[in-house]
Amino acid sequence: MTPLAALGRTVLGLLASIGRLTLFFGETLGHMIRPPFYLREFGHALFSIGWLSLPVVGLTAIFTGGALALQIYAGGARFNAEAVVPQIVAIGIVRELGPVLVGLMIAARVTSSIAAEIATMKVTEQIDALITLSTNPMKYLTVPRVLAAFLVVPLLVAVGDVIGILGGYIVGTGTLGFNPSTYIRSTVDFLEWSDMRSSLIKGAAFGTIAATMGCYFGLTSGRGAQGVGRATKSSVATAAVLILAANFLLTSLLFAA
Repeated sequence: MTPLAALGRTVLGLLASIGRLTLFFGETLGHMIRPPFYLREFGHALFSIGWLSLPVVGLTAIFTGGALALQIYAGGARFNAEAVVPQIVAIGIVRELGPVLVGLMIAARVTSSIAAEIATMKVTEQIDALITLSTNPMKYLTVPRVLAAFLVVPLLVAVGDVIGILGGYIVGTGTLGFNPSTYIRSTVDFLEWSDMRSSLIKGAAFGTIAATMGCYFGLTSGRGAQGVGRATKSSVATAAVLILAANFLLTSLLFAA
């Protein structure tokens, strides 16, 4: 095969994958507005994606906020601008680091879990059993998880933003010598509603991407243990790349000059 033919096959394969993902997401949206609705599965997904993700989100956010404060202070000291630490930590966490890191943590924890669970169900013929019982697998497995991620990940992002700013506050007041009341006032005065709104919008988008990738690769996985492993690996890698790409697009749209 010539290099040009190999390139063409790769491009066509990529376009076909994009088309399949788009059709899968469109079908998921269609099932969301048609009964029946599996509230028990939805509640389980809310708990699994939201509550069980809090520890990893909190730890990621607090250490990121603290490290960011140290880096900004060290960089600002080069031109006597140490006082901007509270403002830069706040806007950096809320606009970018908070949503992106939470999205990537959700991809690592939730996307992999969903893909492995659904792929295992497919291998053990539980998906076939659902079809035999006249239950649509997408409505029963995909819709509750995607809808739950769409609703709960923005809340996780909000929690991550607060904890990240708290991490910067702890380092700023405990290590760098900032006055606590001045630090809080500088943070509150600098943030705007548009910053917080963008954070929540990104959270909803990233949560939707993470859950959709887990469901898609789980339902389309191959047979056997290798199929489960391949689905898990592909779902996390694809979700992470799409989250970073979506972050760039949303940042361009929300903060275009």
